[in-house]
Amino acid sequence: MNSRKIRDIVIAAMVGAVYAALTLVVPALSFGAVQFRFSEALCVLPFFMPHTAWGLAVGCAFANLFGGFGWMDIVFGSLATLAAGLIASRTKHRVLVPLPAVLINAVVVGAVIAYSMAGTSAAFGGVFAWNMLTVGAGQLGACYGLGLPLIYALPNIRPLRKYFAQNLTGETEHD
Repeated sequence: MNSRKIRDIVIAAMVGAVYAALTLVVPALSFGAVQFRFSEALCVLPFFMPHTAWGLAVGCAFANLFGGFGWMDIVFGSLATLAAGLIASRTKHRVLVPLPAVLINAVVVGAVIAYSMAGTSAAFGGVFAWNMLTVGAGQLGACYGLGLPLIYALPNIRPLRKYFAQNLTGETEHD
């Protein structure tokens, strides 16, 4: 395995650890029908470093072990985060990078919460719509309120410039 692949694995692992830590530092905001996870701001990182999508998914799974809505949240919430990260890595315009995390998590996590609360009863549809709205609102705040400024700020941080220059093969490719 070459040194670049090892570096990418280490960075993905670090991103996962930071995601989990940021999620668990304020559990009252991170778990529940209304979620505002500071960690979701990191979902913009795959725009610069596609390999971090995997770290985000593992970090999400780890955090969901300690809170959330059980095995379904661990599995499906993490898969939602992975899907959002993989899509973000292929997104061409920075302003759209947070959108997959908002939309996918609103639907998937909204459904997980609704199923946990209502099961397959007749109440599922209403509970799902409400949870999709509340999770989506929290995601919108975290991903656009924190993540979008991050995507513009990271390449301007002096110690990171060289790294992002190596991983971003030209701004025109993404903008």
